[in-house]
Amino acid sequence: MKKAKIYKPTRTAMQSGARNTKNWLLEFDTLNTGVNPLMGWVSSKDTMSEVKLKFSTKNQAINYAKKNNIDYYIIEPQKHKIIKKSYTDNFIKNN
Repeated sequence: MKKAKIYKPTRTAMQSGARNTKNWLLEFDTLNTGVNPLMGWVSSKDTMSEVKLKFSTKNQAINYAKKNNIDYYIIEPQKHKIIKKSYTDNFIKNN
């Protein structure tokens, strides 16, 4: 049985914008991983692990998984805290 995760990707540390974080992704888990004896790389013969499907909402991704009999789990996005600091906080000692 195919198993997939549904998640909203986070931005990388090199990005300041949120361009690629608007869509929800359905990504299949990798099965049967092994070490290639010739090169020593971790590889898999499972081609479904290369498939990433984009959806504009979480419900669309869930409906697609249910319609195609795909076991899925959802990773909810974490809320980030914005800590407001002033420039003078860098120079004030907190005891």
